[in-house]
Amino acid sequence: MIHIYIQNNTEHREYPFGTSLKEIVEKEKIELNYPVIGALVNNKVREMNYRLHKPVQIAFFDMTSAYGIEMYNRSMYFILFKAIGEILPNVNLKILHSISGGKYCELENYSQFIQSELVEKIEQKMWEIVKKDLPFVREELPTEKALDEFRKHHLTTKVDLLASRKTIYTSVYRLNDYVNYYYGVLIPSTGIVNCFKLEQYENGLLLKLPTRRNPVTVVHNTRKLPKLFSVYSTHKKWVEQIGIPYVIDINRKVENGEIEDFIKISEAFHEKLIANIADEIHYRNNVKMVLLSGPSSSGKTTTCRRLSVQLGVLGYKPLQISVDDFFVEREDTPLDVNGNYNFETIDAIDLPLFNETLNQLIAGESVELPSFNFTTGKKEWKGHRVQMEANSILVIEGIHCLNPKLTAQVNDSTKFKIFVSALTSLSIDSQNPIPTTDNRLIRRIIRDYRYRGYSALDTLRRWESVREGEYKYIFPYQENADIMFNTSLICELGLLKQYAVPILREVPENEYEFAEAVRLLKFLSFFKTIPEKAVPGGSILREFVGGSTFKY
Repeated sequence: MIHIYIQNNTEHREYPFGTSLKEIVEKEKIELNYPVIGALVNNKVREMNYRLHKPVQIAFFDMTSAYGIEMYNRSMYFILFKAIGEILPNVNLKILHSISGGKYCELENYSQFIQSELVEKIEQKMWEIVKKDLPFVREELPTEKALDEFRKHHLTTKVDLLASRKTIYTSVYRLNDYVNYYYGVLIPSTGIVNCFKLEQYENGLLLKLPTRRNPVTVVHNTRKLPKLFSVYSTHKKWVEQIGIPYVIDINRKVENGEIEDFIKISEAFHEKLIANIADEIHYRNNVKMVLLSGPSSSGKTTTCRRLSVQLGVLGYKPLQISVDDFFVEREDTPLDVNGNYNFETIDAIDLPLFNETLNQLIAGESVELPSFNFTTGKKEWKGHRVQMEANSILVIEGIHCLNPKLTAQVNDSTKFKIFVSALTSLSIDSQNPIPTTDNRLIRRIIRDYRYRGYSALDTLRRWESVREGEYKYIFPYQENADIMFNTSLICELGLLKQYAVPILREVPENEYEFAEAVRLLKFLSFFKTIPEKAVPGGSILREFVGGSTFKY
């Protein structure tokens, strides 16, 4: 008999060795707002078929959990894979990136333009699979046998990566006669699925899924995001052109000793894009200020510095301003619903002072700039006076820079707006894209630890709140940008790995966030470590790992 503690009903129980989580849910009559689909077992995510073999603490969850919604989404990818395989057996599914409230996918080896009739047929097939209530069955197979299974289903990118790991056994998931694996646990069966929608988007598919806050509906009005989609497409084409679309490709560069040359190419690509942005600003003639926005850990500060250098090449004298220096005094900071200071809202910025300062500078006046002291919560005036010359240009960085309210009193014709984010173009394999949020979260964990004294646990606890602020205050305005810049580097996760792994290992097992730390550690395990010495001093990555030639 094994002792367990069930958090959902606060009961201590004794169960036989080998009892499954599913059996415990049925015996204990655990009921949540939605069907139970998984559990945290000693703060590790487990599927319902998981069997107990030692004393544990269990917390069952549904789709309203961050872990639950991810399980649901991965399971939907498998259902889509099976549906396409049954309708178009010689076509390969590629799951690429998130956009417009869904996951954008393309059909490899499908030469025709995707018509609405095909999309409807695939969606209907998916609902048929759902209604059959087929179980997702996880198996441990000898690696060679697992690779043979993947080859049968044309999952060649998965074969290459798993073969390189040189393990004796490999996990696979079965859905009736189909095999796949999505690097995370799945829901018990297809019958649990209650909500999704498939649409045509560009020349691909958009799989729209529910959210943890609204798990029974999807957003029906798809918002087109042409600028964001264009950036994704540009980088997707580039990684395919240079032959590095997947993790296994970058790992081979490391193994073959070619990574330093490839890093130079990646950095040169960044520099070329930044130079093109500077040229675009120059062609506008009347631009007096550049407004640069982006979510947390997107590399805004380094982009601001590098753009200033390129503007200097064109004869400008950039004057850099941070919106963060214009916070209202701490006692005037708005509060959120929990009564805590809300530093994410635009109302935390002293908008009258900010607009007055900008207009004075554009008019050629000498202006003293404040410096915000985050310890005291006060603006400090240290005599830092600036004045624009004939060839001066303001380069302003802040999360609200694309919100029209921030510069409402400044003439729009003088502005050039840039949105930056780490839009990861590398994928683990053809059906396991790397979420942009993972890229930025790993950057932030390292930066917070090295420069702000925060542990990985601190950062993981704050991350959900940060993400809520981004969806509310940043992403709604991203299409206001004149241009978008992708700050991700294909090589960066291999480089960041050596910094992130020891920090993540410090997250205690008894904390809820331990499961997320475990997930990130597994994710990073797919990458070969890249030596730091290969990264130049002006790289965006230096903003997070140190050693930058820029001052922050």
